[in-house]
Amino acid sequence: MASTYPNNWAAVIPLANEEHELPELAEALRKVMTAVKGGTVYFIIDGVSKDRTLQCCEALENQDSRFKARWIPENRSVVDAYINGFREALKDGHEIIIEMDGGLSHDPRAIPAFLRALNEGNDCAFGSRYINGGSMVDSPFKRRVLSKGGTILARILLGAKLADMTSGYQAFRRSVLLEVVDYPLLSKAHFYQTELRHLLRKQKLIEVPIHYRAPSPRVSQGAIRNSVTVLIHYFLRRIQGRSPAI
Repeated sequence: MASTYPNNWAAVIPLANEEHELPELAEALRKVMTAVKGGTVYFIIDGVSKDRTLQCCEALENQDSRFKARWIPENRSVVDAYINGFREALKDGHEIIIEMDGGLSHDPRAIPAFLRALNEGNDCAFGSRYINGGSMVDSPFKRRVLSKGGTILARILLGAKLADMTSGYQAFRRSVLLEVVDYPLLSKAHFYQTELRHLLRKQKLIEVPIHYRAPSPRVSQGAIRNSVTVLIHYFLRRIQGRSPAI
């Protein structure tokens, strides 16, 4: 087992109004952490959450020290939640950090595949619904269009090579995230996933098949506007020969 999986890894999971889904998610995470030693889960909660998600996460932490509840009210967007979550995991010395969504859209059973991918020498492992073994189920038509359309646009305008440019399930080595958390990201919402993949394109990376289910079609108009603005920014930088990279 030690030769297959790193033994100091963490998962960062922003949560908002997930009180009812949390028990199922926590149980699935427990099973993974029992099978793959050395894992810690950071639940990141802020003012967007109006139910008892924070209290439930704190109860989990009291029951099982592998769970960490982090209240970060200064978050202004989901991107802040991810970045501040990364900072918490980095501060505690984790060498491999996995980003995933709550709400049961990402299956914790995929975590060992991400750990194996990085243990094989990759710097980043990106979850993909569009490679062999991946899937997107129980997802509304609007969500499917935005996810697939975002990937197509990124491949055309940014020269992306990955099959999936919009998934939020991914893993990074510590050295990569130390640079990411200090980088002036432009995205405030969903395009963050694409921006990150574009900026990290020169790292040694691999795609990992995932099964994704999105129960909600909700994507705000503000998020779509921000996505278009950031995409155009990086497209213009690319055609000017000044495309940045981390």
